[in-house]
Parts: sequence; structure tokens; C-alpha cells
Amino acid sequence: MSVKILMNRQQPDFQERSMKNAFPKTFALVVVLTAAFVSAVAQPPSADIEALKAKRNAIEAELQSIAVVDRKVMIPMRDGTRVQADIYRPKDIRSHYPTIFSRTPYNFNWWDVRLGAPRDMTTVLDAVKRGYAFVIMNERGHFFSEGNYDILGPPLTDGEDAIKYLTTRPWSDGKLGTIGCSSTAEWQMGVAAQNVPGFTTMIAQGFGAGVGRVGPYYEQGNWYRGGAVQMLFIAWLYGEQNQIRPMFPANTSQEDLIRASKSFDLAQQSPRVDWSQALRHLPVKDIIKAVDGPRGIFADKMPVATGGAMIERAPNDPAWYKGGLFHDNMKINIPGFWFMSWYDVSVGPNLALYNHVRKTARPEIADQQYAVIAPTLHCSYTRATENTVVGERSVGDARLNYSELTYGWFDYFLKGKREGNDITKWPKVRYFTMGSNKWQSADQWPPAGAEPLTFYLASSGKANSLKGDGSLTTAPPSSDAPDSFTYDPMNPVASFGGNVCCTGNAVQGGAFDQTKMEERNDILVYTTEPLKEGIELSGPIDVSLFVSSSAKDTDFTVKLIDVDENGKAWNLDETIQRMRYRNGYDKPLAWMESGKVYGFTFQPMNTSNYFAAGHRLRIEISSSNFPRFDRNMNTGGDNYSETKGIIATNAVHHSKQYPSKITISVVRKK
Repeated sequence: MSVKILMNRQQPDFQERSMKNAFPKTFALVVVLTAAFVSAVAQPPSADIEALKAKRNAIEAELQSIAVVDRKVMIPMRDGTRVQADIYRPKDIRSHYPTIFSRTPYNFNWWDVRLGAPRDMTTVLDAVKRGYAFVIMNERGHFFSEGNYDILGPPLTDGEDAIKYLTTRPWSDGKLGTIGCSSTAEWQMGVAAQNVPGFTTMIAQGFGAGVGRVGPYYEQGNWYRGGAVQMLFIAWLYGEQNQIRPMFPANTSQEDLIRASKSFDLAQQSPRVDWSQALRHLPVKDIIKAVDGPRGIFADKMPVATGGAMIERAPNDPAWYKGGLFHDNMKINIPGFWFMSWYDVSVGPNLALYNHVRKTARPEIADQQYAVIAPTLHCSYTRATENTVVGERSVGDARLNYSELTYGWFDYFLKGKREGNDITKWPKVRYFTMGSNKWQSADQWPPAGAEPLTFYLASSGKANSLKGDGSLTTAPPSSDAPDSFTYDPMNPVASFGGNVCCTGNAVQGGAFDQTKMEERNDILVYTTEPLKEGIELSGPIDVSLFVSSSAKDTDFTVKLIDVDENGKAWNLDETIQRMRYRNGYDKPLAWMESGKVYGFTFQPMNTSNYFAAGHRLRIEISSSNFPRFDRNMNTGGDNYSETKGIIATNAVHHSKQYPSKITISVVRKK
């Protein structure tokens, strides 16, 4: 069979696949999307291969015995582009079934071409046994799907067209629910806001890349934080923006596509990249080019709805509003089950979206929004164990029965099953509190009764490093003794742990002891006295600073830390502010003048952590957290095209006149 080359984008290699989706085995329903990834790369010892093949073949045979299996279905979108889906449904044609729908940019080819056997179809088999049709679809521009890829470019119309197609099939009962994590979740909110007939409910997990502008956040799908670029997408797009890929001719029959898919899954095998070094390349716009990556939407203008050239955009660029991102001028009016995690990239915007939906939906729908917040990394909910370790910190038993929650939700909203499955008795928010290491429940976020507690930054002007005299006090100092440090873009503070994903080997997410990092003089350290009694911090954390700089523009970073009784400093959350955007992302750029002091407030951080008696609360202030965020070159230029920066002398001021402070949300148990 002939193969033709089209301008499209394709699947990343294993290193990059393991980044943004982080193997999104969030629930059993999502394992199906990634089983092929694991089998394609991490094959078992040869002695076990035949046993694995036999097991896979047995599962496939059982599926074929109870399900109508319809693979490589090419579904037309309104512009004529066809996207590929695999459809599974119970064989009893006398009944109609609700649909569980997952739409993804990742490889789900039914045949494991490297193993020479079917991939693990356990999840599909389970869904069919439970009386659901189960549909998996590739986004346009991926694998067997036609068209050009634009991250969150056309999914509003594609999502709408796909749902209308599936809910009007003769076997459908007209109800459909979506599920997925990360890229398999981020499209759901924007489509849900379109009020598509049949779109009944959604389960969105690790969905921050679909959150555009909401509340104080202008992250535009995790692209920014405080106006600085989150570099995770550079590494991810290296394997995702490929616009030149093999495709089968448009007139290829379904039978031939199924047969060919046992030999060709159309998954690219990109060369591995050492992102710990690659992300240091300047200019930033050429990072993918420097590792011989494909042209595409990151740095190049492309013939797609949003125009490409993403790195050139500002946080409020009109292009962000032409794609499939959800913004706070939209409303969602279907029941939603929202899954978040404390060490994911964007728990703050995700919580803001959850609260936005509860505030703006119709009253009966607002009451049908539920959330789970786990203490894990991106899309790693089901990896929790009896002793869950996130980074290097143990947070105890963080397990939940996610399969029970998932099918309980779908049974309630798609099948109307109420007996023994009354979700109205569920807590609106289940959240895990680290430190006390337990699941808790609340009717809202932050929990009712959360009270603000403010600490003020203080020092005698020598807060530099852990050896400095920075402190957090209950009242601001009477006079100003600013803490100054130099920020050199060529010697940035290295990212160490954190709330991050998808940067390959450049940053490992999670909690790590920060004391080694705190030896640097360009990190200001402010710490409370040991707490006399324990406090639970659950909710937003607001940090306001008064700062000055010798540069026209620079960044300030903050990291929230729990210092235990042994002196280990566990990072909880982190953020950044690019000073040119301090007045707002929809406002004129605000430059700094040397010698002047400027006040600003970071976008809120969020966590739930119990600081036991004897622990101390700490924050670190600096001007870089790289490569978690891109470097500000301190010139006032665009940063993305610059190769040379200047060294800035930055300072944090603290006094009654300049009350730099941190306000946390404290939940006091009655």
C-alpha cells in the first residue's frame, strides 16, 4: 500500500510522551490510552514475552466475544477533515448505550506493533461489561487522523462534531460522558461551554493546559505563569508539533487500515534529547531548532486557526482566544468531576476554574460539581501507595478507589443509577493534607472557616541564603533594611523539585529538601520561629512584595516551604512574576526605574499542608527558577529572541512603609 506525506503533526517518542501526559493512568478508563506506550518501549524479559502475548490475545478474544468492535472509523468533521476513532459497544443490538468518550493526541493503536500482539484491552473490556460504549479518538493531525495540528486550535468544532456524531448513532442512547487526563482532558471544558446536545457529563483530570484566562490567572493553557513562559511546552512540542508525517491515502478502506495498523502504528521515534542542556539554548525561540526538531507552532507561523508562533505571543494576545482554551467569559452547564494534584503544574488556575463553574453555572448544575485534590504529580493519582513518596517526601497513604469513583459518577449521570450510588452525599471537595497525611472533605474551596494569617518579611538587610537573618514576623519592621542580590541570567537559580511536569530530564517534580539550594546568595530566605502549635494551611497563599531593581524589567520568584523539626525544607508551591506585567496582563507594559520601589502581588499559590508544632514556615525569594520558567534577560526586550542579558541588582523592601508579606489560609479545627 502506498504511503503519502502530509503536512501534519505526530506522536512524540517515549521520553516526551512520558512528560506532559505523564502516562495518564489516572483511572482504569485512562490506562487504555497509554498501555501501548509502555509496551512499545519497556518490553518484559524475553522469557515472559510469550506469556504476555497469550494474555493479550485472551483479552482480545473475550472482547471480540461480547463487543461490537469497530476500529479505524474515519469520522468527518465539518471542514471535511476525517479523524480516526475506535468504537466498542455491547453486542446486544436490541439496547441503546451511553458512551464514554476519550479524545487524545496520543497513540492508542489497538495492535502493539513491537510486541506483535494486541495491546492491553482490559479497560475497554471492563467498560463494555458495565454496559457502556467506549470510544477513543485521535485529535486531528495525529496518527491516522487527517489535518494539521494546532494545540487547542480547532477542538471546539472538532469536539462538537465528534459528540454529535457519536450521540446520533443507532446504538447510542443519546448520552455521552468524557474522561481523560492532561491532553486528554484539556479540550473538554471549552467544548462543554458550547452546550453540545448529548454532552451529559465530564471527568477532567490534570486539565490545566485547557485553562486560558480565569480569575487572576492568565496562564493560557500553562504557557505562562506570572507572564513568564513555562518551559515545559518547549520540550513537549518537540515531539508533538511534527507537521510532516506519513499517512495512508484518503480512499484506503477501513478493512485495509485495520490490517495495516498491525504493521504501522504511525508513531514517530524522535531522537532523545538531553533537555537539561537543551533548554539552556539561546535564543529561546530556536531551542527546538537547535536539537533538529521539526518546524511547527512553537516558533513558526503556521496555517492553523491560532497562527502558530506561540513563543512570540504575550499573555493577552488575541491568538489565545481563537482556539479551544476555556476562558472565564464562558459557562459550563453540565455536571463535572474535577481531579487535581498539589504537585501538578497549575493547581491554582484549576481550582479557580472549579470555583468559577460553581459560581456561574445554573444552580442545579453548580451543585453537581465535585473535586478531588491528591498530593501527587501530574496525572499520577493511581500511583499513590500505602507509602506515597512525592519527590523525596513521604505523605503516607494517599490512595483512593478511583475506579469506584469514576464508574459511580458515570452510572449516576449516564445511566441514572441512584440506588446505593447517591453522589449527592459525596463531599464537594476531597483534599489530601500533607503533613498530617490524610484525606479530608469540605463543601467548598478553600474550606469553610479558613482564616487569613499574615507574616511580614523582616531582616537587617542580610537575608541572603540560609545563613542570613531573614525572618517572618507578625508585624512589619519599623524601618526599611532592604535585602539585595544580583540576578545574572547566565547563572540562574536551578529548578529543584516543584509543581511541574513534562520537562524531560530537566526538572524532577515533587518535594525535595531545599537547604542545599539555600546556600546561594541570590536566594533570600525568610523563616518563622518554630511553631508552638500545629496549623493546617489549606487554601490560597498570597505573597505581596515591595521591590526595586537596577533593570528596566526583571522577574521575582517565590517558593513556599515547610521546614520540619530536622531542618529539612520541603517545597510546597512556587510562582513567579515578570515585572512588566505587574499591573495586569491586559494593561500597558510597566517598566521599572532604578531607585524606585514598586509593590505587586503574585498570583495566588495553593496547597494543603499541616505544619506540626516545631515546624517552621519559610519562603524563598529570588529572580529565577530555571528551567521551570524561562529567564528574564533584564533588558526590557522580548526575551525569546535575545542571546545576551544584563546582570540586575534586585532588592526586596520590608517596613511599615513597604509591608512585604505572606498571607496564608489557616483552617482551625473546632
